Amino acid sequence: MTKRWKIRPEGSTWGDWGEDDQQGRMNLITPERVLAAVAEVKDGQSFCLSLPLDLPGGNAVNPKRHPPELKPVFLEDDVYFNYVWDTHKPGDMDVSCDEAITLYSQYSTQWDSLCHIGSKFDADGDGVAEPMYYNGYRPGEHVGGTPGDGKLGARALGIENMAETCVQGRGVMVNLHAHFGDERVAVNYEQLMGVLDKDGVTVEEGDMLSLYTGWDEMILSMKGDPDAEKLHNSCAVLDGYDDRILQWITDTGLTVIVSDNMAVENSHGDGDTQGGRSHLPIHRHCLFRLGVHLGELWYLSELASELRRQNRSRYLLTAPPLRMPGAVGSPVTPVGTI
Repeated sequence: MTKRWKIRPEGSTWGDWGEDDQQGRMNLITPERVLAAVAEVKDGQSFCLSLPLDLPGGNAVNPKRHPPELKPVFLEDDVYFNYVWDTHKPGDMDVSCDEAITLYSQYSTQWDSLCHIGSKFDADGDGVAEPMYYNGYRPGEHVGGTPGDGKLGARALGIENMAETCVQGRGVMVNLHAHFGDERVAVNYEQLMGVLDKDGVTVEEGDMLSLYTGWDEMILSMKGDPDAEKLHNSCAVLDGYDDRILQWITDTGLTVIVSDNMAVENSHGDGDTQGGRSHLPIHRHCLFRLGVHLGELWYLSELASELRRQNRSRYLLTAPPLRMPGAVGSPVTPVGTI
């Protein structure tokens, strides 16, 4: 029993790292596992794993999120851009630029915090399922205000908790595109295990799973004018309604899942899973039950190609989010080093 819950979800990690834990399975990335990740660096090649943050472009792919906007910063009445300093002193030569940016935290390459997705659950055993997040943190008390009142800010489980771990460890690449191409496939447990077996990929406790599907190259090819229908009907996603996939995520002890697609799993539709209906069962399982962060819309193409050319799957991943207190997600510019 803790301050917030008497009963924890079956198979969850609630309380495993203390009743006030807000980092989830990031706790598994110990100094020893960081050293093991560093040992995967053989060539010293580094790869930028972020899309340009103004992609996909527009809001057709996800109507509630919009591209970044650059806005002016003012010095008195002057826009502080190409600003020529004039202090009336001989020899003044400085010219300066500055700006403000309006940025949707999960528009492009991103991390989900542990309060991005919660679930209804009867944590106090009174027979009534109530909305809550990982480790029993609750709407209103810990995250935002009461549902629908528009109050923002995570006083618990904000993305800054992930940033404080530095997010550096061993990445493991699974190249789904090499097996399924651009076909829209909901990859089930048997198919995923077949890919891992064919490619000799092993996922161990503390690893950060990376799924390359080809979505990133498709987005880039659309040059900021995305064909949402084509994107949502192309490339592999994990089948979150296959309970064996969810159990595999639990059993491996992986710490994060990242993908070059929009949601790791299919983000359209819903179905029955683990005692109730869900639109995003992998999100619910990872963020709510296990404390496994999800990364989406990453640029994995170049790294996946080079790893496959070298018959490798492991690399050093460095990917801290913005240390923005209270945010439920964050843009990220990850680096993969081999």
